[in-house]
Amino acid sequence: MSHALTFPVPSAVGSLDQYIQSVNRIPLLTEKEESDLARSLRDEGDVEAARKLVLSHLRVVVAIARGYLGYGLPHSDLIQEGNVGLMKAVKRFDPDRGVRLVSFAIHWIKAEIHEYIVKNWRLVKIATTKAQRKLFFNLRSMKQSSNTLQGDEVIAMAQHLGVKPEEVREMETRLSGGDVALEAGPDDDEERFAPIAYLADPHAEPSEVIAQRQYAHLQDEGLHTALAKLDDRSRAIVQRRWLADGEAATLHELAAEYGVSAERIRQIEAKAMQKMRSQLAELA
Repeated sequence: MSHALTFPVPSAVGSLDQYIQSVNRIPLLTEKEESDLARSLRDEGDVEAARKLVLSHLRVVVAIARGYLGYGLPHSDLIQEGNVGLMKAVKRFDPDRGVRLVSFAIHWIKAEIHEYIVKNWRLVKIATTKAQRKLFFNLRSMKQSSNTLQGDEVIAMAQHLGVKPEEVREMETRLSGGDVALEAGPDDDEERFAPIAYLADPHAEPSEVIAQRQYAHLQDEGLHTALAKLDDRSRAIVQRRWLADGEAATLHELAAEYGVSAERIRQIEAKAMQKMRSQLAELA
């Protein structure tokens, strides 16, 4: 499928103002044009359609990135990271869901900018809530020097900002703390662990969370269901061998109790475990 739409491509060379003027001149897409391009990308892998979808929404990234200028990071870098999020959104966009691309892309653009801020700015360890971030910016701009605030200055600033004096003191303490590199430098000892080594949580990824919940379900309801399928003797042997709260029973102890050989208990146990594994596989 070919599309007659033409787009001026923003230049990568020049000032930020020139770039912004350039993307603002790119025409907006109608709903039908957007839908046709998205279907062409989805169904035919049309790279040119993807390019046009991205270009027509670059102005959205500029507008969103402008809202994060208070973090002290370059506007151009924020825009660049937002553009990465826009491209991810275009790749995942489904026109048949009845949602315009701009609404779908906002989440991806913001998510990429947020990740960039987390990696590059010390405020993430200073202020964790919206109120704390607001206090941080006001405190930083209102302080006349780098000296520690005195008692009357703390009270005056707290009254002016509408917060408690102890909140001002706590934020000033955080501001005075030294920076800690997220990643180890090239000269650091190999055995020294930087924060990045222990801050990451691979189990927080959505697919991992779902897998953990499914596994927990198998351990709980699935296990009870599998046990219920066993005969009384097999169930008792499995529970006392593998699910006992205290010390597990030995094969010889169970053999003496049931009046059979230890080898027979082992055979019953093995058969019961095989049956349970089959049952759990059906529930997975």
